[in-house]
Amino acid sequence: MKKKNTAAINRRDFFRIAGAGAVAAGAGALMPGCKPRSAASAEGGAVDEVPTDKMTYRVNPHTGDKVSLLGYGCMRWPLRQKADGSGEEVDQETVNELVDYAIAHGVNYFDTAPVYVRGWSETATGIALKRHPRDKFFIATKMSNPGDPSPQASLAMYHNSFKNLQVDYLDYYLMHNIGPGDGIATFRQRFIDNGMLDFLLKEKEAGRIRNLGWSFHGDVKVFDYALAMGIQWDFCQIQLNYQDWQHADPKRNINAEYLYGELVKHNVPAVIMEPLLGGRLARVPAQALALMNGIDSESSAAKWAFRYAGTPENVLTVLSGMVYMEHLQENIRTYAPLAPLNGAEYEMLEQVTGILVDSEYVQCTECQYCMPCPYGIDIPGTFGHYNRCVSAGKILKSANDENYRTARRDFLVGYDRSVPKLRQADHCIGCEICRSHCPQRINIPNEMRRINRYAENLKQKSMF
Repeated sequence: MKKKNTAAINRRDFFRIAGAGAVAAGAGALMPGCKPRSAASAEGGAVDEVPTDKMTYRVNPHTGDKVSLLGYGCMRWPLRQKADGSGEEVDQETVNELVDYAIAHGVNYFDTAPVYVRGWSETATGIALKRHPRDKFFIATKMSNPGDPSPQASLAMYHNSFKNLQVDYLDYYLMHNIGPGDGIATFRQRFIDNGMLDFLLKEKEAGRIRNLGWSFHGDVKVFDYALAMGIQWDFCQIQLNYQDWQHADPKRNINAEYLYGELVKHNVPAVIMEPLLGGRLARVPAQALALMNGIDSESSAAKWAFRYAGTPENVLTVLSGMVYMEHLQENIRTYAPLAPLNGAEYEMLEQVTGILVDSEYVQCTECQYCMPCPYGIDIPGTFGHYNRCVSAGKILKSANDENYRTARRDFLVGYDRSVPKLRQADHCIGCEICRSHCPQRINIPNEMRRINRYAENLKQKSMF
């Protein structure tokens, strides 16, 4: 990012922008070691009563919407095997239970998209929400049209969202994931030259869209271009967490410090995605966790991340993709009500960030945009297992490492438990189809080869 685009906000400015009355976010699970990703524990969170009447809310200055600071991200609804064994489907009963519990405890913002959960998310979310009064929730969905930005396909997607969600108006509608591809040229192709932005503005005038905005990854020129269009956007969705505040990978994203600062200047409320950075901030290395425990031994790593993401006053809601009831309860406790971060806590998280940016993480958020792989590889599952082992300090450098035998066994056994053998990294052929779908712009085939080399070295007991 060029210097003119940094517009750095130092820690003192962050406090000023965040404000003493700002509220922060909740926690997910701290998933230790190399356990399979099905682990549902919420370590570090107190098991106590979940309040029903203490949720923190933020007000959208453009529409007056009173939005829960904890937003429900519907990108990872739980799946189950079909009764006839013919494949997977959304576990609708569990989705209903989670949505019911969220609404009963003050959560009112639900974020979905036509492409989430293999295309099933809107329908599952609509079924669950239809069982509640329409004034009890705000629904956000998106025009996810990078594959076919033609007016016909884009309009069909828009109208299909109403059908899937079973609503006659959309509370929050986004131009989805602007920034990737060829930057401004791709943005114009998807939303301007095809007439879609003009159409969406007219839909807002007609009341079928109540708030219009966009989500961003990628080229900062597109971000700046959208803000400079002369449109008063009602909101914008950005990736913000304590690592990405000043240490976003420049090949994949833009520092949240700049993005947030520009939104403040333009009076655009921020919706926050990836507060846990794909779960990595919920399973930090031991030395980072020790710093956290030095201030508060009862708070999980995830709770620290959520509090950070929710503290700035211009944050409207913080999205969390909560698959397990334990995660939902933990996050509600954190936001009901929020305790804003103080100066000492910010300084501690800066130290934690220093530890994380020097690690060997694959910068995968497990968003599953890369899926399905045409060759059956479980890309997020493979990266997730590797990253859990990084977090646990179990990536080996040498056969002389003190924990060699245990770490070797944990990686290989955990790999087989987390990812079926035919879906592991050694079956990646390097077709690169996945790369264009990754919002983090990871060189997925290269990372697959790196993980496969590491696994093979462990199997053969070589090079250590």
